[in-house]
Amino acid sequence: MKNQKSESKLMSGNFKDIYRKSITKPEEFWSEISNDIFWFKKPTKILNKSNPPFYKWFEDGKTNTCYNAIDIHVDKGRGDKIALIYDSPITSNKKKFTYKELKQKVSKFSGVLKNQGIVKGDRVIIYMPMIPEAVIAMLACGRIGAIHSVVFGGFASNELASRIDDSKAKLLITASCGFEPGRTVEYKPLVDEAIKLASHKLERMILFQRSGHEVKLNPPFEISWEESLSNAQNIDCVEMNSNEFAYILYTSGTTGVPKGIVRDIAGHIVALKWTMKNIYNIDAGDVWWSASDIGWIVGHSYIVYAPLFKGCTTVLFEGKPVGTPDAGVFWRVISEHKIKSLFTAPTAFRAIKKEDPEGKFFSKYDLSTFKSLFLAGERADPDTIKWAESLLKVPVIDHWWQTETSWAISSNCTGIEMMKTKYGSACKAVPGYDVKVIKPDQNLAKPNEMGDIVVKLPLPPGTFPTLWNADERYKTTYMTNYKGYYQTYDAGHIDDDGYIWIMSRTDDIINVAGHRLSTGAIEEVLSEHQSVAECAVIGIADKLKGQLPIGLIALKAGVQKDNETISKECIQMVRDKVGPVAAFKTAIVVKRLPKTRSGKILRGTVRKIADKEEYKMPATIDDPAILKEIKEDLIKNGILK
Repeated sequence: MKNQKSESKLMSGNFKDIYRKSITKPEEFWSEISNDIFWFKKPTKILNKSNPPFYKWFEDGKTNTCYNAIDIHVDKGRGDKIALIYDSPITSNKKKFTYKELKQKVSKFSGVLKNQGIVKGDRVIIYMPMIPEAVIAMLACGRIGAIHSVVFGGFASNELASRIDDSKAKLLITASCGFEPGRTVEYKPLVDEAIKLASHKLERMILFQRSGHEVKLNPPFEISWEESLSNAQNIDCVEMNSNEFAYILYTSGTTGVPKGIVRDIAGHIVALKWTMKNIYNIDAGDVWWSASDIGWIVGHSYIVYAPLFKGCTTVLFEGKPVGTPDAGVFWRVISEHKIKSLFTAPTAFRAIKKEDPEGKFFSKYDLSTFKSLFLAGERADPDTIKWAESLLKVPVIDHWWQTETSWAISSNCTGIEMMKTKYGSACKAVPGYDVKVIKPDQNLAKPNEMGDIVVKLPLPPGTFPTLWNADERYKTTYMTNYKGYYQTYDAGHIDDDGYIWIMSRTDDIINVAGHRLSTGAIEEVLSEHQSVAECAVIGIADKLKGQLPIGLIALKAGVQKDNETISKECIQMVRDKVGPVAAFKTAIVVKRLPKTRSGKILRGTVRKIADKEEYKMPATIDDPAILKEIKEDLIKNGILK
């Protein structure tokens, strides 16, 4: 009870006061919040600032990720509450796991890891689809102090190999296959090729056989999940130092060497548990759904860790927003499992809007339990937000964060104080983040002035303390361009009310005849056209003006108007709303936009194609065939000759 009082006392009051305290008295602020988690040994040193930019939170504390996710709830008598709901429209499978059942499965699989010689600090790669065993493997690593590195299932072999080499993993856990709408992705050939390509040699592979898609294994190097469990004992949680690592999550680096984002254990637990109530207004026992993948940061933070730290029910969904089987699947899942809030990418809602612009599927389901929708991953255009609001009749909140931070930098903190929506803005900085805008001349921007968005150091708990085995790269990549600040590589402005407007990635700011323009601002205008489902704007090289913007637009289903008319109308809208200075004269209707599997549009790759620059096929691309289609569209419209 003491711990709960500490949190509620801290969080009483309005947003302004809470935010101010987080910035002016960060150690006191996070010390109070840290009372709400389980410690084997409570920290006495809250923040070590002696070696910037390498800050350490809760330095002398001892805790455990898995204990805070599962055991604590069983020990408090909540073991019969549902921890995890698995819903797979692709395989028609559904399962529910109580906290007690999940603890049993995780502690048994911890015994499997121990039998394979895995000890505290060893790395384990998890290359799996969205199945409960993937979550069990992640939590089992945390239980014994191993560092997991989840790689998106179906990722290219060379990318998997580079992660094996960089992490020096001992063990790889995989499955026989993953399922996409209309196709099966066989994992074993991809894994076999990655093992051949990797110079570092794994010691063992554990493979989960999916029903009807079993593959032949080659013992003793390869062992099935079932066989590995046969002689495993249950294992208890080990004590971990606060600043030991929970996981490595790789992001593609510009040099071709992936960047290993690491997460320290205590800060991760403290911050993520706090966010569930204060940002998302989710309490223990509520049903929460993050429609992402465990291979991405959203899946780490908000499918697995944060909801379990809080004692919620979390949904693991193996499906897509459309095609499994239709554009009503999100409404079915929300209705069936009585979900309170959903967190997904704007791309998912644009896909639903494109397939079902009238929202006909929505009326089939009862969504009376549903209270809020949170969007992040790509900028949420105002048109998509308004469409979702009118359909759902609940707050639709665009918030902004990154793999590096693991939780939101800016949001409407609905559990503290609901703020008004400003369409196109990701709301205000979340407590803990001192966000600024810096112009190219290194001066702080005035309100509404465009520039690079940065966060004053130290970053709050739960963010990345460094990169895996790459302290110097951490410093030079993120902490050097603006002294005393973390460079987010996002660009935008902060208005007079403190609302943050993320307009584009830094490299999506284009220079048209000396005018710095945001591609996001032009996209915002295009997305308002009634026929446009989604769009992307890129800056292509131009001898006269330096760069010129071109728009790629994908249309909603059932549009009758011809493409040429739509293009002309879009060009006129940009001229009317952004002005002739944008020199926007080309809007190309395309069948679909090239995206990563997590829903980010590959603007940089399209720009390179248009400028005839060399480019590498992005490892995360959802469907490589789209780039060929885009190339043909660029040729047809005279962009590529």
